[in-house]
Amino acid sequence: MPFPRIHCDVRLGPGAQFALAPEAAQHVSKALRLKVGDALTVFDGRGGEFDAVIQRIDRERVDVKVGAGRDVERESALAIGLAQGLPEADKMDWIIQKSVELGVAWIQPLVCDRSVVRLSGERAARREAHWRRVAVAACEQSGRNRIPEVRPTLGFQSWIATPSELARWFLHPEGAPLTAQARPAGPFELLVGPEGGLSDREQELAISRGCEPLALGPRVLRTETAPIAALAAIHALWGDFAPR
Repeated sequence: MPFPRIHCDVRLGPGAQFALAPEAAQHVSKALRLKVGDALTVFDGRGGEFDAVIQRIDRERVDVKVGAGRDVERESALAIGLAQGLPEADKMDWIIQKSVELGVAWIQPLVCDRSVVRLSGERAARREAHWRRVAVAACEQSGRNRIPEVRPTLGFQSWIATPSELARWFLHPEGAPLTAQARPAGPFELLVGPEGGLSDREQELAISRGCEPLALGPRVLRTETAPIAALAAIHALWGDFAPR
């Protein structure tokens, strides 16, 4: 059974000794119930991972010592960004968690015409910090050693108006089938609307900026289903799930 994996927001190296961050310490000591002498895998999000051993547990504090490093990469060869229209409630947590597990390279939250949730200022900053923690936890679980970027929330019009050299697709029931697309030569971005999809205005803007409509079959998928289904299908065609 693999050792528990913990992200540490410090530069790691063999022989380093430090206290885990409070949230990680609580997870290790109370949720996982690990003890002094137990082994961990730690990573700093910059690539690679390290063996570590718990040296001390004292109330809310857990000290670890870092051992040998391993230059392990589990990133996808496909650099896919997800531009996600903000959904209701905690659906964004689920979308981020699952898309990170599926290897997404970055996530761009968008306030769209049909977004019920409207974020700006301090409220947006708090949610973005929370989403980054969700991304970190998904990396810990899935074995990724690089943390995908959760970008600051933008309004749809600001995002689409920013020049981009990336190939971009947006999901639409009447778009071209995924199997008719050629594999993009470099990084690309997938746009998914909120509940109710992109408005007519947003679709027109997207198409005018070179964003192509893409269909995932005859049924209309929920906003939390669509990006996960699309990422899995893309990986089946060209990425992690494709024959090597």
